Amino acid sequence: MSRPESSLGTTLRAWRARITTEDVGLPATRRRRTAGLRREELALLAGISTDYLLRLEQGRALRPSRDVVAALARALRLSTN
Repeated sequence: MSRPESSLGTTLRAWRARITTEDVGLPATRRRRTAGLRREELALLAGISTDYLLRLEQGRALRPSRDVVAALARALRLSTN
């Protein structure tokens, strides 16, 4: 059985890969090694530190607050509809 934290990390990485800088109003940058937003860009949009986002993705940060989850959802353009 997988831990919820690692499941959250996998999901965050997948969502981050689906969003482009143009989708969120950031200027396009030069070539990227991987598709989607960089951690730094998502952290900036969500108003959290890059280190905290990295810890969430790696499963080292437990139980993010509702505010953090909501900020990440807004930054990733997720909705309940």
